[in-house]
Amino acid sequence: MYAPRLPRIGTFDAWRDVARRLASADVPPEAVDWALEGDSDAMFDDVLPDATRPLTVTKAFLELSRDLIPERTGQGMRLAYSLLTRVQGRPELLANRADPQVARARDIAKAIHRDIHKMHAFVRFQELEVDTERSGERRAFAAWFEPEHRIEEPVAGFFVDRFGDMDWRIVTPEVTLTYASGCLSKEAVAATRPNATDPLEQLWTTYYSSIFNPARLKPDAMRAEMPKKYWRNLPEAQAIPSLIAGARARVAEMRAAGPSLPAPQSLRRKDDAMATQPGPDLFAATDLEDIARDARGCTRCPLYGPATQTVFGEGPEDAPLMFVGEQPGDREDIAGRPFVGPAGQLFDQIVEQAGIDREAAYVTNAVKHFKFVQKGKRRIHQKPGGGEISACRWWLEQELTTVDPKIVVALGATALHSLTGDGKGILKRRGRMEETRDGRPLMVTVHPSFLLRLPDEKSRAAETELFRRDLETVRDALAQAG
Repeated sequence: MYAPRLPRIGTFDAWRDVARRLASADVPPEAVDWALEGDSDAMFDDVLPDATRPLTVTKAFLELSRDLIPERTGQGMRLAYSLLTRVQGRPELLANRADPQVARARDIAKAIHRDIHKMHAFVRFQELEVDTERSGERRAFAAWFEPEHRIEEPVAGFFVDRFGDMDWRIVTPEVTLTYASGCLSKEAVAATRPNATDPLEQLWTTYYSSIFNPARLKPDAMRAEMPKKYWRNLPEAQAIPSLIAGARARVAEMRAAGPSLPAPQSLRRKDDAMATQPGPDLFAATDLEDIARDARGCTRCPLYGPATQTVFGEGPEDAPLMFVGEQPGDREDIAGRPFVGPAGQLFDQIVEQAGIDREAAYVTNAVKHFKFVQKGKRRIHQKPGGGEISACRWWLEQELTTVDPKIVVALGATALHSLTGDGKGILKRRGRMEETRDGRPLMVTVHPSFLLRLPDEKSRAAETELFRRDLETVRDALAQAG
């Protein structure tokens, strides 16, 4: 029996080195007691065997194991080692979502990703008083956060990239991350929440209260994105209970006051497109009708000029399933509706064959305007560029937040790029469950227009069958999600 105790800093690298030695010596998973230094005393041998043979793992395994190691209970380390022993000679194992260990590993990785996302969103810095003559122009800040898992090391790079122009310290109950004069340091230090106050917190709370829209209040959706366990570390959370309690009275006051007239068109700046652009309201919920109305006037990228109109998504606002395509085609651009052209008609047929209720799903596109080149009387479809995808992502994120689907389906590389940040290798990734940027379950598959472009009937039939199977997997996953 072996009892490796890993350091709190550099945990993944240490686990990888120890796991390599144990697995190469054919030590079974049940003979290893994984833990961190200080978690518990080692009752067994901590002298590791020498490696006797090389190991081979895939990039997918390395990425998955990196996600598993921060799991707080130690189950992630044990599961990662068990999978390491099983993938030797079986590189396809991780693609088997029916395998209990693979399924559990994906669940843990998903929980880790959500925890990382919450830390990105809910860390609140307080400015510190510093000697500017000694520190130069750099201001200093500090923050306290209590993550569910040991994610301090995985998130450090995000904060360095985002706040590299200032000195800061992020303190958690176990680790302190310090960034000073361009250098990042990590220290395993037990700490408690400081009792510091920041005058800007009151200003932030006042701002949050002023933009709160009681007519669009959705407490369940708000708590899903901002769980109550994080409230005690958020200054604006102090105002949430009173804002919710008074929402109904404020709505009544708004109705009694009646609508206000907009400013005359002549007073608006017509030469400044960005002055009329909608910006993300990070705190007030909205509905699809409002978002679609705002999107009709979108000029965030040049595609709005030659296109006939914005083509927004369609479907129930509480749809459990969302399909995201590339962009509207010629038919969609004219009709103003998504998925009504030849590819959309084929999509409807295969969705029905896969046993999915098309009317209960929400369908939309990553890009809302038709991109084309004119050749005679024909408008030839053109693939959206990265800048156009990025400019339109705000609308897609609003749809995702409002609909809040249980599963999202990326139809093609453009949709995959918008939803994950990487649209490469679509044919290798198809049929797999991944995650969106905000941690939602994501099925990767091809766009139905891909099937229409295939040169012969045989290949078209084969790829159509694969597409139908991908949708059947979505159907089964949706049934399991309830």
